Amino acid sequence: MDNVALFCTGALLAGGVYWFVCVLGSAEQKGKRAVDLSGGSISPEKVRDNYNQYWSFFRRPKEIETAEKVPDFVDTFYNLVTDIYEWGWGQSFHFSPSIAGKSNREATRLHEEMAVDMIDVKPGDRVLDVGCGVGGPMRAIAAHSRAKVVGITINDYQVKRARIHNQKAGLDSLCEVVCGNFLEMPFPDNSFDGAYSIEATCHAPKLEEVYAEIFRVLKPGSMYVSYEWVTTEKYRGDNPEHVDIIQGIERGDALPGLRNYLDIAETARKVGFEVVKERDLAQPPALPWWTRLKMGRIAYWRNHILVMVLSALGIAPKGTVDVHEMLFKTADFLTRGGDSGIFSPMHMILCRKPESPASS
Repeated sequence: MDNVALFCTGALLAGGVYWFVCVLGSAEQKGKRAVDLSGGSISPEKVRDNYNQYWSFFRRPKEIETAEKVPDFVDTFYNLVTDIYEWGWGQSFHFSPSIAGKSNREATRLHEEMAVDMIDVKPGDRVLDVGCGVGGPMRAIAAHSRAKVVGITINDYQVKRARIHNQKAGLDSLCEVVCGNFLEMPFPDNSFDGAYSIEATCHAPKLEEVYAEIFRVLKPGSMYVSYEWVTTEKYRGDNPEHVDIIQGIERGDALPGLRNYLDIAETARKVGFEVVKERDLAQPPALPWWTRLKMGRIAYWRNHILVMVLSALGIAPKGTVDVHEMLFKTADFLTRGGDSGIFSPMHMILCRKPESPASS
């Protein structure tokens, strides 16, 4: 009888560990396992040093605003966080409004498909994904539209991850990934039938520079849509709590500085775009995008315990615990930004490149 009880107890513990690690501890799309967490292209022994280097950017705020410094800053950030994002969030590194009766994964896919629907591309068209990450949106958009999507990301590790996912999804014939800086894209003028960016251009030190590059590579008459991170009309720069929230978002998400929502259309027109439509997709009747962050608090603590154990065992690099804790703190700032209404990660702007210079 004692042996039976011992066996049952052991089986229960083993089942609990499996449930804790494999079922609850992985992302919705299971693109990354906890035991495979790394520092991207950073060698394991350098992860903590690079984490400290990342934070050093904020001790030199003038350098954050300098274009030549920002690429290294953003590249370091995504080396540190890409695996954790994939493991804990999924392959689409962005938010979407909650949809009643839909899972987070379904809501994310619909949010991505809406972007390509707005730019009116046809099967076989060549579309640019500006800041593609590991390609979650790219694959959803390619599967939905049958357009050929070319993504660009500054992070070489994300390029490798995206190519692996594209092949596994059977979409590598429609999806191409290029490593490069979206401020200096390696594409000819007038070479794309459409373009989109989903919460990516917030990393540009000057929005005008990335919009000008997108304008350059688009064919005349083609469309571009972007979901931008902005401060809203409710933000007050003289409110210390508002400032604290926005600075917390900037520090935790590698942003050289959040922009005001009024700046987006003005910048697009400045580089030559016609603004077709502009709307904050986070506004009612959309359901809160930050609900997923609130619901994830228990998951964070579960995952954090696992990260600490893996780090202590030498399976995850030293410094992974620090990065995971940083992301949790950032999630709190993002939630506060959403709750207060002073921040939106999905201010949508739809633009057209004029048919000819004369019509601009």
